[in-house]
Order: sequence, then structure tokens, then C-alpha cells
Amino acid sequence: MPQLNVHLTPEFQRSLAEYMRLRDLKTKSEAVRQAVLEALEVQISRRRTADFGSWLGLGNRAPQNPEPRFRRDDDLWTE
Repeated sequence: MPQLNVHLTPEFQRSLAEYMRLRDLKTKSEAVRQAVLEALEVQISRRRTADFGSWLGLGNRAPQNPEPRFRRDDDLWTE
């Protein structure tokens, strides 16, 4: 199964904890999967097709790690 690593802001963590509580989810990974699935279902139901153009750039709006462990993606595999 592919892995996705995400840096969570304190605000997002609070929202995720509330989402987990409301849906009785036990793990953050299950909560994120469920939230993404719900977002996909909403997008598809609105347009009868998946259009994620509005999602472009969302990841870049999150705060960047001031001290990243790796400078480039390729460094993940070489160090």
C-alpha cells in the first residue's frame, strides 16, 4: 500500500480529532482516508465526474517545515 506522509498543523490536528470523535474512528490514518473518500464522493456527486481543479495548490498553502530532514525528494532514496 502506498504511503503518504503529512505534516499536520495544530489546527488541523484539532479538527481531525473532532472528526475522529464524531465518526468513532480509532486512528488518524483511517480518519484521513475517510475524509478524503467523503470529499471525493461530494465532488463526484456534484458534477457526476471527479474534478479536483479546486484542490490544486492546497498542499502548498500549509506551513512548510522550517527544518526539513531532506532537501529534495531524491534525497529520500540516496541517504
